Amino acid sequence: MTDRPASSAGENEPPADERILDSTLAVLARDGVAGVSVRAVAAEAGVARGLAGYYFTNKTGLVAAALRRIGEQDLDLVRPADHGVEPSVHLRRCLRRAVDPRYLDPDYLRLRLQLWSLAGVDAAYAAINQTAQRRYLRGLADLVAAARPDLDRPEVERRAADMLIVQNGVWLTAVLIEEGDAVERAVIRCEELAFG
Repeated sequence: MTDRPASSAGENEPPADERILDSTLAVLARDGVAGVSVRAVAAEAGVARGLAGYYFTNKTGLVAAALRRIGEQDLDLVRPADHGVEPSVHLRRCLRRAVDPRYLDPDYLRLRLQLWSLAGVDAAYAAINQTAQRRYLRGLADLVAAARPDLDRPEVERRAADMLIVQNGVWLTAVLIEEGDAVERAVIRCEELAFG
């Protein structure tokens, strides 16, 4: 038996806590940090405020959970998706995943900017963001190491850090301009950093 409250979700609907977290991300993207509250998120999720409060007691908890969710999504970008594939192919696919249209969507990018800015002004949020960035960087470095066994670990980590800077630059720039050729050049630059 679970001590979590029952959800009114149908069989095909995500559990209440996931819907609440999805709604937190939607409110952040649309209304910014100022618009986030347990009440606003509960309304967005279509659940009672008390249920939202059960999972996330306050705004800080909601935003921290959103940061963790984004960190997990980032980590998925550097997890090999296909088993039995050459490491260099894995790396190239992962580099392409980072510029998938869903990550270059203006609403998603605005959400990312909101969360990045929070990490710059709050120590707890900064710690969550730094942990996520370190995990992503380690995953990226592991992909480079597998694809380039001829490189020592410090060189692998340097290249992965350079690739992360290029990727973050693409995401930041894509908020301001829509330039598909520049995105493609950034992917090529990351490949050059990895394989050159």
